[in-house]
Amino acid sequence: MVMIQIVYTWRARTRRALLFASLFSILSGSMTAQTPTPPTFTISGTVTEKESGEELIGVTIRVAELPKKGAFSNKHGFYSLSLPQGTYTLSYNYIGHKKQTTSITLYANIKQNIELISNANSTQEVVVTADKKNNNISSPQIGVEKVDIQSIRNIPVLFGERDVLKTIQLLPGVKSAGEGNSGFSVRGGNTDQNLILLDEAPVYNASHLLGFFSTFNSDAIKDVTLYKAGMPSNYGGRVSSVLDIRMNEGNAKEFGVQGGIGLISSKLLVEGPIQEDISSFLIAGRRTYADVFLAFSSDEATKNSSLYFYDLNAKANYKLGDNDRIFLSGYFGRDVLGFNNTFGINWGNSTATLRWNHIWNSQLFSNSSLIFSNYDYNIGINFGGVDFDIYSQIQDWNFKQEFEYFSDPENTFQFGINAIHHTIVPGTITASGSVASVNARESQKQYSLEGGLYATHRWKANEELSLEYGARMSSFSVLGGSKQYTLDDNRRIVDTIDTEAGEILKTYLFVEPRVSLSYLLNETSSLKASYVRNTQGLHLLSNSTTSSPTDRWVSSNSTILPQISDQFSLGYFKNFTLSDDSDASEFEVGVETYYKDMQNQIDYKDGAQLNRTDTPETEILVGEGRAYGLEILLKKKTGRFTGWLSYTLARTERKIDNINGGDWYAFRQDRTHDLALVGMYQLNDRWSFSANFVYYTGNAVTFPSGKYETAGNVVFYYTERNGYRMPAYHRLDLGATWKLGPHSELNFSLYNAYGRENAYTIDFQKSEIDPTRTEALQTSLFRWIPSVSWNFKF
Repeated sequence: MVMIQIVYTWRARTRRALLFASLFSILSGSMTAQTPTPPTFTISGTVTEKESGEELIGVTIRVAELPKKGAFSNKHGFYSLSLPQGTYTLSYNYIGHKKQTTSITLYANIKQNIELISNANSTQEVVVTADKKNNNISSPQIGVEKVDIQSIRNIPVLFGERDVLKTIQLLPGVKSAGEGNSGFSVRGGNTDQNLILLDEAPVYNASHLLGFFSTFNSDAIKDVTLYKAGMPSNYGGRVSSVLDIRMNEGNAKEFGVQGGIGLISSKLLVEGPIQEDISSFLIAGRRTYADVFLAFSSDEATKNSSLYFYDLNAKANYKLGDNDRIFLSGYFGRDVLGFNNTFGINWGNSTATLRWNHIWNSQLFSNSSLIFSNYDYNIGINFGGVDFDIYSQIQDWNFKQEFEYFSDPENTFQFGINAIHHTIVPGTITASGSVASVNARESQKQYSLEGGLYATHRWKANEELSLEYGARMSSFSVLGGSKQYTLDDNRRIVDTIDTEAGEILKTYLFVEPRVSLSYLLNETSSLKASYVRNTQGLHLLSNSTTSSPTDRWVSSNSTILPQISDQFSLGYFKNFTLSDDSDASEFEVGVETYYKDMQNQIDYKDGAQLNRTDTPETEILVGEGRAYGLEILLKKKTGRFTGWLSYTLARTERKIDNINGGDWYAFRQDRTHDLALVGMYQLNDRWSFSANFVYYTGNAVTFPSGKYETAGNVVFYYTERNGYRMPAYHRLDLGATWKLGPHSELNFSLYNAYGRENAYTIDFQKSEIDPTRTEALQTSLFRWIPSVSWNFKF
C-alpha cells in the first residue's frame, strides 16, 4: 500500500508539472510568436576534381555571411551543411585547386555537387589553402599529420624513388627503423604497433627489398594521414599509430598515362573512364630490374641469382545513381631474392577492398566495406643435399559498416561496427632428404576474431572550445583449432590442451575511450589536449629494430595477453606571418608533449630462439612500458620556399621481470634526439630544388660487456639489456627537378651528399693481429648514392 501511495503521489505531481509546463509553453509561444525561428535546411553533395572526377578529401566549405559556420568534405568527398533559410555565398577551397564561389538561396534541402579546377598546370605561385584558415588550431585533433602528396614527390630519397614511408620519417615523433629502411616507430611504439591501411585494408609488411623501398607507389596515392594520438574511434587494433592511405579512383573524364624510368626501377600508370562521368579505372605497376644486370656477370653463382620486386595497384568504380557508388580496389606485390639456387626468399602482400558508398539523405552518409588482406613469406634453402622450406602467413577477412551523420555545423556523429577474422601460420618447416623427419615442423594455424563497436561525436561547443570524443568497444576472441598451453611462473609448459575448430576459447573485452579538445586562446593560437586508449591482439616477434620479412606474427591467447596503451597529449599551436601585406598564415608552429603508458609488452629471454620453436610463449617475457617526449614542428607553407623543421626529444623504456633485474631499461627504439630539416625551393617554371638533413642519436643496443675462453673458443657475455648506444647518425640529401615540358621532367637526387659512413651494424670479433684483443667491426651501406629518373605524363 505504501508503494502504491508513492506511485500515485508521483503521478499526481507529474500531472501538475506537465500542466504548468504546457501553460508555460503556450505563453512562451504567444510571447515569441512575432519573432519565429527561421526553418533550417541542408545543402549537401560531393566535391570532385573537374579534370579527373576524383573525389576530394578535406575540402573546406565557407559561408561568407556566417564566418563561424562551415564544413569539410569527408574521406569520400561528401559534405553536408545545415543553415537557416536565406541567401548565402559559399566558397570551396582545396590545396592545389582554384577557389570556387557560388550563391544559393536556401528554402529547401539542396543537393549541389561541386567540381574544382586543378591548379596543377598553373605557373603562378599557389598559396596553400588545403584547410579552413587556422583549422590547424581550431580542429580538436592533436598528433595528426596530413602529408602533402606534392611534398612526397619533391623530397630526395634513396635511389630517387618517391616514398610515403620515408617522408613521414621526417615528421616529429616518427623514427626510422634504420639506414634506408621503410620501417618506422611512433612515440616509442614498436614497428608492429602501427596500423597501416591501404584503402582500408591492413598491410602487414610495408616494405620492398628488405626495407629500402616501401610498398606504396606514390603515383597511385591520393591522400595520406598519420595519427600519432587522438585517433578517432573508428580505428582500432594497434596501440601506437594509424597511417591511413587512400588510392586515386582513376580519371573519369579522359584517358591518361604517366610513369617514370629510373636507374634501378620503372613504373607505369594507366587510367581513364569506362563510361565517362559514370565509371573509371586505374592500373599502376612498378618493377625493379637489378636482376637484369646480374645476367651479365662472369660469375656463375651471381648469374643464377635473383634480386627484384614488383607491385600492382588497381582500382575501379561505378556510379549506380546519384546516391550510390561502388569501388573495387586491390594491391599485389612480391619480392624475390635468391642466390645460386642454394638460398631464396620471397614475400609479399595482397589486398582487396569492395566498398559501397550510399547517401541516405542530405545529412546521413554510409560506407560499407568487405576487405581481404594477406601477407606471407617463403624461404627455400638447399644445403648438403637437403631442401628446407619455411612458410609463414597472416590472412584477414574484414567487414566494416560505418555511418556519418551531419546534424548541423556544430555537431557531426560517426558510428559503426567492424569485425576481422585472423588466420595465422606462425612458421611451417618442411624438409626433404635424409634428415627430413628430424627437421620438419608443422606449425599449427592460429585463429582469432577481432570486433569493434564505436561512436564519435565532433562538437563545436562555442567559439573557443571544440571537442571530438567517443569510445570503442573492442573484443578479441581466441578461437580453437590449435593447441593451447598452460605455463608456470618460469614460462615452462605444464599442460597442453587440444581444441576444436570454431570453439571460442577466450574473449578479451575492452572499452577504449577517446577524447580530444581544442581551446582557442585568440584568432591565431590554441591549446589542445587528448586522451586515447588503444588495444592490440596481434604481436610481431622480432629480435631486431628493423622490420624483417621473416618476422613472425602471433595471436594473443591465454598466455600472451593483448597489449594496452593509454596516451595523454598536450600541445600549443600558433599561426603567424612575417609579411605585412598578407593575411594568409605563412608559418605554422606546433609544440606537443605526450606520455604513453603501455601494458602487456613483450621482450625476449636472454638467448631466445624464436625461429626454432613452435611455442614462442616459452621464449618471451611480459611486462610494462612507458614513452614520453616533446615534439616541435615549424612549417613554412607559402611562397617559393617551403618546408619544415621537426625536432623530437623522447625516451622509450620497458620494465620486465628477469631483464636488468626488473629495473626500467631503454627499449630498442629509444632515441633521445631526432632532428629533420626539409626545404623546397621553386626557382622558376622549369627548375625546383629540394634538400633534407637528418640527425639522430643512436638507438639503444646490447653489446658484449666482456668475454671468456672455453675449449679454445672466445665466448662473449652480456650484462645490461640495451645498455649501449649506436653511433649518432646524420645525412644530407639533395634533389633537383627539371621540367622538360608540360608532360615530362627529369629528377636528380644525391643521397648522403657528404658521404657519411653511418653505422648499419656493429659486430665484435677476435683480432687477427692480436687474438687477445677484440675488434668492433662497423658495416655501412650507402655513400654518395646519385640517381636520375625521367617522369612523364600524357
